[in-house]
Amino acid sequence: MLDISLSVNRLLKKDSTLQDLFYDPLIENLYPESNYFQSIVRSIVYQQLSGKVAKKIHERFINVFNLGIYPYPKDVLNISKEKLRAVGLSYMKVDYIKNVAAYFIDNPKVILTLNKKSDQEIISLITSIKGVGVWTAQMFLIFTLNRPDVFPVTDLALQKGYSTYFKKKKLVNPKKMLDHSKKWIPHRTTMSLYLWRYLEGPFEW
Repeated sequence: MLDISLSVNRLLKKDSTLQDLFYDPLIENLYPESNYFQSIVRSIVYQQLSGKVAKKIHERFINVFNLGIYPYPKDVLNISKEKLRAVGLSYMKVDYIKNVAAYFIDNPKVILTLNKKSDQEIISLITSIKGVGVWTAQMFLIFTLNRPDVFPVTDLALQKGYSTYFKKKKLVNPKKMLDHSKKWIPHRTTMSLYLWRYLEGPFEW
């Protein structure tokens, strides 16, 4: 579990300029997710889409299998690409999702030990799957493993939230964001959540 309230209190002690960011109600604590396959597939679906659109596509993705539960990797490998395209996924995302399914089937021991690895080790492992990028790995760290110090500076919504809150006239360079964020270590996941909220409300899957 990631204790958001505790992180907020510690961030305020580090940086008084954040007072207006942490308005009520507080963001709820994050709890770990156990279905790693679902988490990574969901992140791929959400890439470069608004939350509302992505949520609908993800729901249609689940329903196309007609299982009543989330599909297993073998189910994803066995279904045709055409059926997955029909739910609203791009050709590339269909391929990426099938690549993830194949990886989970071929590397069960690696998957079982993911939560014991460092953030960077996890990013390296997940991004070794063709089509899975750093952003997807970072979403996995935040929402699945609840790692406390993740700051995905390439995320456009985070860039906008950061630039808006700190009253910048244009989007801030990711490197400058990363440099500034060092003062918030080891609570940058909480900063990510609040900067997303500041821009467009709570981040929702």
